[in-house]
Amino acid sequence: MTAHLNAALEAAGRGWYVHPLRPGGKGSALHGERACPQTGECADGHRKWEQRATTDLDRIHQAWAAGAFNVGIATGPSGLVVVDLDVPKEKDGKGSSDAPDGATSFAALCERAGQPIPLTYTVRTPSGGLHLYYAVSPDVRLFNTARTVAPNVDTRAWGGNIVAAGSTTPQGTYEVINGAPVTDLPAWLLSLLHTPATPDRTPAPLLIPGQATRRAEVALERETAAVAGMSEGGRNNRLLAGARAMGRFVAWGEIARDVVETAFQASGEAAGLSSGECRTTIHSALDWSIRTCRPRETA
Repeated sequence: MTAHLNAALEAAGRGWYVHPLRPGGKGSALHGERACPQTGECADGHRKWEQRATTDLDRIHQAWAAGAFNVGIATGPSGLVVVDLDVPKEKDGKGSSDAPDGATSFAALCERAGQPIPLTYTVRTPSGGLHLYYAVSPDVRLFNTARTVAPNVDTRAWGGNIVAAGSTTPQGTYEVINGAPVTDLPAWLLSLLHTPATPDRTPAPLLIPGQATRRAEVALERETAAVAGMSEGGRNNRLLAGARAMGRFVAWGEIARDVVETAFQASGEAAGLSSGECRTTIHSALDWSIRTCRPRETA
C-alpha cells in the first residue's frame, strides 16, 4: 500500500471526504467543468470536487491505484472547520515582515476572547504553518474566510479544501503533530465565523435592459478593489468570495455576467494570479452563486 493511499484511507476512516490532488501539488486532480465527459458521476451534469469527494473505500482504492496523488479533504461535507495558520512569505528567508504569523495572531485572538487555545488534531504544513481541525454539527454551514478573523489566519469549511497529512510537496510533507481527537469548534469561534446574511429591506431597483443598477456597480467596484489589493496567500479565496458576492446581481438581472467576469479577471491578474486561475475561479464562483441565491424579492 502506498503512503498516499494509506493517507487517503486514514482520513476516510475518520469520516472525512477525500479526493485526489495532483501529485506533489495542492490542486484537484479531478476533471474540471470544461473537460467534463458528462458520464459516470457527471451523467446528469458536472459534479465538482466537493460533490465527488468520498469515504467509499473501493472508490478510494481505485482512484489512488492510478497514481501517487496527494490527498485533499473536502471540509464542508466532512463536518470540519480547519483553521489555517500561515507563515508570512517574508518570514521564509525573503526578508522581514511586521505582520505576525498565523499562530501568533490566533493566540492573540484567543486571549482577547478570554479563552485558551483550543487544542485539537493538528497538522504541520511544509512551510511551517499549522492546520487546526475542529468539528461542527451538520446543521452548521460555515464558509471559507481569508484573513478576516486575524492576520494570516484563514478558515476552510463549505467550499473549502485542505491538504491531508501524508501528502507531499517539493517543500516537504504534511505531518500530524497532535493526533488527538478532533475537538468541537468552540462556541466563541463559531460565533465569530458565523455571519448570517442581513436582509436588504430597501426596495428592489427598476431594472433597465442592458444596463447595470447603481447598487450592482457599487458592489462590483468594492469587490474588485478588494481583490486587486490582496497580497499573496489570500488572493484566490478573496477572488472566490468576491465573485460569489456578485453572482446574485447577475442572477437578478442587475448586471451582465460578462461585465462581472471582465472586471474580476482584471483585478485578479492585478493581484498576481494567473489568467487561467482567475477564469476558473470566477466561472465556478458565479455558477455557484447564481444557482444558490435567493429570489430578488425575498433577499
